[in-house]
Amino acid sequence: MGVWIEVGYKADIPKLGSRVVKSGRGDIAVFRTQDDEIYAIVDKCPHSGGPLSQGIVHGKAVACPLHNWNIDLVSGEVLGPDEGCTRVIPVAIENDLIRIYVEAVATGTNG
Repeated sequence: MGVWIEVGYKADIPKLGSRVVKSGRGDIAVFRTQDDEIYAIVDKCPHSGGPLSQGIVHGKAVACPLHNWNIDLVSGEVLGPDEGCTRVIPVAIENDLIRIYVEAVATGTNG
Protein backbone atom coordinates (compact mmCIF):
# COMPACT_ATOMS: atom_id res chain seq x y z
CA MET A 1 0.00 0.00 0.00
CA GLY A 2 1.19 3.50 -0.69
CA VAL A 3 0.19 7.09 -1.31
CA TRP A 4 0.31 9.59 -4.14
CA ILE A 5 2.47 12.58 -3.23
CA GLU A 6 2.82 15.91 -5.01
CA VAL A 7 6.36 16.67 -6.12
CA GLY A 8 5.85 19.97 -7.94
CA TYR A 9 4.99 21.22 -11.38
CA LYS A 10 6.56 20.35 -14.73
CA ALA A 11 8.06 23.84 -14.88
CA ASP A 12 9.93 23.11 -11.63
CA ILE A 13 12.11 20.57 -13.46
CA PRO A 14 14.19 21.88 -16.36
CA LYS A 15 13.99 19.99 -19.65
CA LEU A 16 16.57 17.18 -19.59
CA GLY A 17 16.81 17.66 -15.83
CA SER A 18 15.67 15.95 -12.67
CA ARG A 19 14.71 16.45 -9.07
CA VAL A 20 15.12 14.11 -6.12
CA VAL A 21 12.24 13.16 -3.86
CA LYS A 22 13.06 11.62 -0.50
CA SER A 23 10.94 8.66 0.61
CA GLY A 24 11.06 6.12 3.39
CA ARG A 25 12.15 3.54 0.81
CA GLY A 26 14.97 5.64 -0.61
CA ASP A 27 15.44 8.50 -3.01
CA ILE A 28 13.33 8.76 -6.16
CA ALA A 29 14.57 10.60 -9.25
CA VAL A 30 11.91 12.45 -11.26
CA PHE A 31 12.99 13.34 -14.80
CA ARG A 32 11.67 15.68 -17.50
CA THR A 33 12.60 14.81 -21.08
CA GLN A 34 13.12 17.21 -23.98
CA ASP A 35 9.59 16.24 -25.13
CA ASP A 36 8.11 17.31 -21.74
CA GLU A 37 7.46 13.77 -20.58
CA ILE A 38 7.87 13.01 -16.88
CA TYR A 39 9.29 9.74 -15.54
CA ALA A 40 10.27 8.58 -12.07
CA ILE A 41 12.62 5.78 -11.07
CA VAL A 42 14.53 4.77 -7.97
CA ASP A 43 17.59 7.04 -7.81
CA LYS A 44 20.06 4.16 -7.81
CA CYS A 45 21.88 2.59 -10.73
CA PRO A 46 21.59 -1.23 -10.67
CA HIS A 47 25.31 -1.52 -11.42
CA SER A 48 26.94 0.24 -8.49
CA GLY A 49 24.26 2.40 -6.91
CA GLY A 50 25.18 5.63 -8.67
CA PRO A 51 22.73 8.56 -8.30
CA LEU A 52 20.79 8.48 -11.56
CA SER A 53 19.36 11.93 -10.80
CA GLN A 54 22.85 13.32 -11.53
CA GLY A 55 23.06 11.60 -14.91
CA ILE A 56 22.53 13.00 -18.38
CA VAL A 57 19.03 12.61 -19.82
CA HIS A 58 18.89 11.73 -23.52
CA GLY A 59 15.69 10.71 -25.26
CA LYS A 60 13.82 8.51 -22.78
CA ALA A 61 16.96 7.35 -20.99
CA VAL A 62 19.47 8.55 -18.42
CA ALA A 63 23.20 7.79 -18.33
CA CYS A 64 24.53 6.89 -14.88
CA PRO A 65 27.15 9.47 -13.85
CA LEU A 66 29.50 6.81 -12.45
CA HIS A 67 29.96 4.30 -15.28
CA ASN A 68 27.74 5.64 -18.09
CA TRP A 69 25.23 2.77 -17.96
CA ASN A 70 22.10 3.85 -19.83
CA ILE A 71 18.80 3.25 -18.04
CA ASP A 72 15.48 3.33 -19.90
CA LEU A 73 13.16 5.75 -18.06
CA VAL A 74 10.04 3.92 -19.25
CA SER A 75 10.97 0.39 -18.20
CA GLY A 76 13.88 0.86 -15.79
CA GLU A 77 15.89 -1.64 -17.85
CA VAL A 78 19.56 -1.19 -18.64
CA LEU A 79 20.10 -0.48 -22.34
CA GLY A 80 22.93 -2.18 -24.18
CA PRO A 81 24.95 -5.29 -23.41
CA ASP A 82 24.81 -4.88 -19.63
CA GLU A 83 21.98 -6.35 -17.55
CA GLY A 84 19.92 -5.06 -14.66
CA CYS A 85 17.06 -2.75 -13.90
CA THR A 86 15.85 -0.17 -11.47
CA ARG A 87 12.30 0.16 -10.18
CA VAL A 88 9.96 2.46 -12.10
CA ILE A 89 7.72 4.69 -9.98
CA PRO A 90 4.16 5.45 -11.20
CA VAL A 91 3.60 9.08 -12.24
CA ALA A 92 0.35 11.01 -12.62
CA ILE A 93 0.09 14.53 -14.04
CA GLU A 94 -2.94 16.80 -13.77
CA ASN A 95 -2.80 20.45 -14.81
CA ASP A 96 1.01 20.12 -14.92
CA LEU A 97 1.11 19.06 -11.24
CA ILE A 98 3.28 15.96 -10.86
CA ARG A 99 2.38 13.22 -8.41
CA ILE A 100 4.28 10.01 -7.79
CA TYR A 101 3.12 6.84 -6.06
CA VAL A 102 5.28 6.06 -3.05
CA GLU A 103 4.95 2.72 -1.31
CA ALA A 104 4.53 2.85 2.43
CA VAL A 105 7.34 1.61 4.62
CA ALA A 106 6.27 -1.25 6.83
CA THR A 107 6.55 -0.45 10.48
CA GLY A 108 6.09 -2.81 13.33
CA THR A 109 7.28 -3.74 16.71
CA ASN A 110 8.44 -7.00 18.07
CA GLY A 111 6.62 -7.77 21.15
